[in-house]
Amino acid sequence: MPLEAGLLEILACPACHAPLKEVEAELICTSKDCGLAYPVRDGIPVLLVDEARRPA
Repeated sequence: MPLEAGLLEILACPACHAPLKEVEAELICTSKDCGLAYPVRDGIPVLLVDEARRPA
């Protein structure tokens, strides 16, 4: 379930404050230095650094 465009525009990475982009069921930080991937569960973004997946 995609997030609303307006919501995605105001969300930012909690770790580095860079914009996020939606890829499948995750929100990916657009910063090249950070790159954390935050899960989206039941249409709700979980923007907790402890829940984020580190880039491979």
